[in-house]
Amino acid sequence: MNALLEKAFAIASRLPESQQEAIASLVLEEIESERDWDTRLASTQDQLGELVRRAKAEVAQGDVLPFDPSDRPAT
Repeated sequence: MNALLEKAFAIASRLPESQQEAIASLVLEEIESERDWDTRLASTQDQLGELVRRAKAEVAQGDVLPFDPSDRPAT
């Protein structure tokens, strides 16, 4: 465990039990959320690679117009 996490747990351990439960729930939810994102991103790498390949092909064929936000009409 790194020093910052140790410090956070040491401080949290002195809080009332209800606050410890709330903090523990938040930490666990965040860890699970990060795992979910990692899984989702890993499962889309082939799709992202295909989109990049197609975009590069369109640019190479001249099928893409340049985009300059300063050229956009005011709304």
